[in-house]
Amino acid sequence: MLAIIQRTHGGPDVLETVEVARPQPGPGEVLVRVAATSVNAADWKVREGQVRELRSLPLILGLDVSGIVEELGSGVDRFQIGDAVYGMVFGGANAEYLVAQANTLALKPASLDHSHAAALPVAASTAWQALAAVGAGQRILVHAAAGGVGHLAVQIAKHRGAYVIGTARTANHEYLRELGIDEVIDYTAVDFADTVGDIDVVLDLVGGEYGSRSLRVLRPNGRYLETQGSDAEVDPRAETDPRYERFYVEPSGVSLREITTMVDRGHLRVTIDQVLPLADVVKAHQLSESGRVRGKIVLTAWDWPA
Repeated sequence: MLAIIQRTHGGPDVLETVEVARPQPGPGEVLVRVAATSVNAADWKVREGQVRELRSLPLILGLDVSGIVEELGSGVDRFQIGDAVYGMVFGGANAEYLVAQANTLALKPASLDHSHAAALPVAASTAWQALAAVGAGQRILVHAAAGGVGHLAVQIAKHRGAYVIGTARTANHEYLRELGIDEVIDYTAVDFADTVGDIDVVLDLVGGEYGSRSLRVLRPNGRYLETQGSDAEVDPRAETDPRYERFYVEPSGVSLREITTMVDRGHLRVTIDQVLPLADVVKAHQLSESGRVRGKIVLTAWDWPA
């Protein structure tokens, strides 16, 4: 089968198309013919060698997948051959086929094609799990609200009855209002820490110096959830603000089934910035790293219609 691999860490140019052996599913696993995948920040961070747990080379990137069940490993009874599924995997989706744990997959939303389904697993699961405790009347601040995770977090928080504030460039304000956001702050023009307060939950998808500033706008019992690493992280020998939490998403078919219900009922829509073939994976990584993407960049597999 064809796959995009990297033999060394570095920039997008380390990615190359090669022929490799097709994997075989083991117990509890499913072989999926890949229809589409998408680019997440984690993909290019792994590519650069920033993620210590995933530095073993050579490797095939790709955390999101939407495709068709081709083979079932022993003990798998949730799916049948031919089912359209989607899910989050620990790499491998930049290929014609991949093997995934059955419990990380769910049936693809009936209302979506494979391209839109492939844009969802990592981003929607991150938003869904991070905001699991959000309830009606709470004030939520989402940084990078127009991005891949952010635009889904806005919708999920609104669906749960929260008052949602987001940071985004002015060009994205009308788009976010269409998604139901209550307030938008142009972070290039004003400091959000000077304009909002009494926040119950901050979902920080930017990191860096946003950390200490986000803690300033929280209520005393609020929660600051960050996904990128920020200056709110302190020396482990020092005292950490109890409101701070480094959040990590977990692959979960359960989360995806709940997300599917929300999608198919019309309560959650995913935005695709561009759809490119996997052959253009270098361009896709460059676009993702630019930080100017609205929603997600999707990659369609070889010989699969966009």
